[in-house]
Amino acid sequence: MNNKEVYLKPNVVFEPLVDKWYAWSHLISPATAAMNIVGRHLTIIESYLSAPSIHANAVLNPKMRGGPFMDFGGGRIGEVTALERQSYQKQERVIQFAKAIKELDKLLAAEAQGYGMETLYTKVPEILRGYVELYYDRHNNPGFRLFESLLYESEFYNKQSQSIALWVTNNDERPFCLSTPRLEEPDVLHLEIAFDNPCIDELARMKRTAQSYDHIKAKCGITASQEALFETFFTETPPRPYQKYTGDKIRMRYFGHACILVETKDISILVDPLISYYGYHSDVEHFSDADLPDTIDYVMITHNHQDHILFETLLPLRHKIKNLIVPRTNSGKLEDPDLKLMFNHVGFDNVIAVDEMETIHFHDAEITGLPFIGEHCDMNILTKSCYLVKIGDFKLIFLADSRVVEPRLYEHIHKQTGDADVIFIGMECDGAPLTWLYGPLLTKKLARDMDGSRRLAGSDCDKGMALVDIFNPKEIYVYAMGMEPWCEFISSIKYTDESNPIVQSNRLVNLCTARGIVAERLYGEKELLYEKETSVA
Repeated sequence: MNNKEVYLKPNVVFEPLVDKWYAWSHLISPATAAMNIVGRHLTIIESYLSAPSIHANAVLNPKMRGGPFMDFGGGRIGEVTALERQSYQKQERVIQFAKAIKELDKLLAAEAQGYGMETLYTKVPEILRGYVELYYDRHNNPGFRLFESLLYESEFYNKQSQSIALWVTNNDERPFCLSTPRLEEPDVLHLEIAFDNPCIDELARMKRTAQSYDHIKAKCGITASQEALFETFFTETPPRPYQKYTGDKIRMRYFGHACILVETKDISILVDPLISYYGYHSDVEHFSDADLPDTIDYVMITHNHQDHILFETLLPLRHKIKNLIVPRTNSGKLEDPDLKLMFNHVGFDNVIAVDEMETIHFHDAEITGLPFIGEHCDMNILTKSCYLVKIGDFKLIFLADSRVVEPRLYEHIHKQTGDADVIFIGMECDGAPLTWLYGPLLTKKLARDMDGSRRLAGSDCDKGMALVDIFNPKEIYVYAMGMEPWCEFISSIKYTDESNPIVQSNRLVNLCTARGIVAERLYGEKELLYEKETSVA
């Protein structure tokens, strides 16, 4: 290609990795990363090496989808053994850090009996000294908070563990990604670069703007052995031109899962980006990044789960995003890392953290953070926010995976917000147990019946209808169900008509329709137009 002007193919995947494992938010924050490397990755590796056939059989069982099983068909033992050895060598200090967290919990349980804690600081494991503050809660239970900002500047945040795997996809379906590391494949190119590297932005821009092949090759540090594969990621064929929305209405486009684009001719707002690729046949009609504006004014993140913060989508969009809105927290709790800190350290310098009921005003629109309850297994996690978007007189509420366990909360919110025109709510109302996501962060074993009672679950029909009664929406849409084929690799969800979330969401849609409320469970893509002033669809 030499000095030719080329475009990046639209179906090139930017797969973010940490030590060859799929990178989600808990692998960025130093403390949660340490606990997941020990409690998830090394545990899965050890299990696979001891019984590879069990893993091979488990991944074929739909009921085991999303479980801690490597998808290598029982093979590649030598490569997995090498990965284990490399992990112990490269992450020696991180492993010690994770062990020290467990030791600190034991220390506090044994010796923090309600008396002053000052003498306990000398007993804190050496590797944690200066990174923790000890405390009692109001019930005299001991705990600790981490100085997370200091951990990002320490040896425990190792950007050299980060990399990007580039490859071309020709379909929407992929195996579950959180239990299987990305080993070497002939069609996958590993860029040993950190997530804040501007090379990612330059590559992503080339989906729309041609650039010299020699320039991008040099920018990405491509070696002679990598070049033959790297060349296959580019084309001289320009993409179809993006058609900017120029109408006088509010345009809402559903991109799948919890991803909604709200546009007027003046502003664009994108919620929880999880966007499919294009350039190949798909059985499900869908929008892709080709349907996103050249500049996205506001990206809103609702909460810190892997299907709502997807770096595979967010990193290539970084150059387009003017403002990234996240829920505010600075709790220092191990299970509740600070999203603003995290995004700052992966190259986003435009992050706005919002509090509950705080409003951001711009042009003729505003965004208000709303309380978010449920779906976090009754853990004291503050990093979550629903959003009210108001454009002119028109109001949209994005409730993500909220579980309406206390309708009175929403009655109080309604007193400030008034009725909503459109509500989006997730109804994955069964949900995985607590340990599926947070297990590596627990330092004491949780009884199975307790684990099963505390779930990552959204609202069912009755809870959803409570919102309808309070906010009186003209339209309600069920979303964030993980049903689209391009979501399964991260959500592990696959429903049948008998699945409880489908039954519950069908009930809600039917009840709302009977009341004259427009209702639908979204799937694939959807486009709607609204008037700003009349609040009529």
